[in-house]
Amino acid sequence: MPALPVPRFDQFYRHDELSRLLHDYVAAAPNLVQLSSLGKSFEGREIWLLTITSTATGIDTDKPAFWVDGNIHAAELTASTACLYWLHQLLSGYQSGDAQARQLLDTRVVYMVPRLNPDGAELALADQPRHIRSSTRPYPFDEEPVDGLTIEDVDGDGRVLQMRVPDPHGGYKQHPSDARLMVAREPGDFGGSYFRMIPEGTLKNYDGLKISANPDLEGLDLNRNFPAYWRQEFEQAGAGPYPTSEPEVRAMVHFITSHPNIGAAVSFHTHSGVILRPMGMQSDDDMTPEDLWQYKRFSDLGTKLTGYPAISIWHDFKYHPKQVITGTQDWIYEHLGALFWTVEIWAPNKEAGITDYKWIDWYREHPAEDDLKLLKWSDDQCGGQAHVDWYPFRHPQLGMVELGGWDKMNYWRNPPPHLREREAARFPAWLMQVALSLPKLEVLRAEVRALGADTWRVRFAVANSGWLPAYVSKRALERKTARGTVFQIHLPPGVTLATGRERVEGAHLEGHAPKASLQAFLPNRDITGDRAVVEWVVRGPRGTAIALTATADRAGTVRTEVTLD
Repeated sequence: MPALPVPRFDQFYRHDELSRLLHDYVAAAPNLVQLSSLGKSFEGREIWLLTITSTATGIDTDKPAFWVDGNIHAAELTASTACLYWLHQLLSGYQSGDAQARQLLDTRVVYMVPRLNPDGAELALADQPRHIRSSTRPYPFDEEPVDGLTIEDVDGDGRVLQMRVPDPHGGYKQHPSDARLMVAREPGDFGGSYFRMIPEGTLKNYDGLKISANPDLEGLDLNRNFPAYWRQEFEQAGAGPYPTSEPEVRAMVHFITSHPNIGAAVSFHTHSGVILRPMGMQSDDDMTPEDLWQYKRFSDLGTKLTGYPAISIWHDFKYHPKQVITGTQDWIYEHLGALFWTVEIWAPNKEAGITDYKWIDWYREHPAEDDLKLLKWSDDQCGGQAHVDWYPFRHPQLGMVELGGWDKMNYWRNPPPHLREREAARFPAWLMQVALSLPKLEVLRAEVRALGADTWRVRFAVANSGWLPAYVSKRALERKTARGTVFQIHLPPGVTLATGRERVEGAHLEGHAPKASLQAFLPNRDITGDRAVVEWVVRGPRGTAIALTATADRAGTVRTEVTLD
């Protein structure tokens, strides 16, 4: 059997390279990872799904599951790197005897989609890239612009930068202490040398005066195409014509809804250097309190293990104070009652020593001193490449301009190559701990007692050994997306039921998470809420074997056998 491949975490893989790498992992560890297609993208590329678990300890659908995906947005390529890094850590850890990796893959399953949006990523990685938001399908109209600026790589250097043009009416000027840095004019500022700042791109039907940047022809945002709180284009840009209209989203929704064993999920994005928790459409005051407490506990753990602050989307991460954001996080929690976090990888401003800032507000307005810190970071840590020095270029429509400024694709949306592995390495410990907290159904007891010559009492008891309850969240109970423990007795020929039913739905099992501290005013009254038991009376000949199963959707399935003896 070949050794595990050793991926390059400082580079981004194009689709064919990524496909080969994933197949190499399967060839090296077929007992731990299987590869299948979640579906096909708009352009027909496979959306690869990894099923990561030890097949020696059971099939994946019998085990509680953790979902992780990345790269739903085109240029957010480090999200894919973070998935690949955890994949490698899980498989290499299991093979080397790491206790956590072995416990996780022996008892649970990870479903991983390293690149949910292969078409958008391929465009972002093209020799002359374009940085669209998400899918490459034209939307909302299938027609090219007739005029205006299309943002793209004009000079063919593989970067999409900015253009600066001297203009007395321009809104920017050179910083007095470093002429490379462009800063906004102050109110009432006059008498200096000013510039008009234009995104790098080409113009159609330029009249010599007016310039407007066209929206991307590919205007979809796959993360706005999920069913929960879906809204039309006038309320939520990029949402698509209807929920799950896009093949990438439809494939993910179909898989998750057909795998009720998924109890928690993480989606990797870039950038901001934060862990985002639900809700997007509700304040903390409106959330189910028990779920909010769980979210805060796991989120605090995320901060401790990753160094990223964990914040509420509603309270702390709105693009505009009057705008609400919905996406995967609301669908998986709101509709299904599974736990979910969005991780926004990488914070270039924090890297430059800027610590006192509000996430989204900083991009609207911040002091020039922050820009100077970032420029120093570019010079000292990035070889001067995060901020590209201005250089002359003869633009096909504008004539002589200067190209330069921030390389947002390679240093803002994603970390520079030498820091990508460091960022990806933040997450495995937290992901592992969340996944190991999932509920896990185990056989507690299976016994037979003779009641007569051919009459027997069969008793079957199970327990949840996980930290979380078998239903995972109160929202799942409210939405009726999690059943209680379902027991089934499989009667062979010659055996009949005297009392009971072949299939019985029992209680919802609690986990061993404490309801309150030991100093609480009232004790936990349901001391064995993690256990459930069912009894049948059957008639059949001595020596007959009878199969028993129990399933708690998010805690998995257990199987055992008793003999009438």
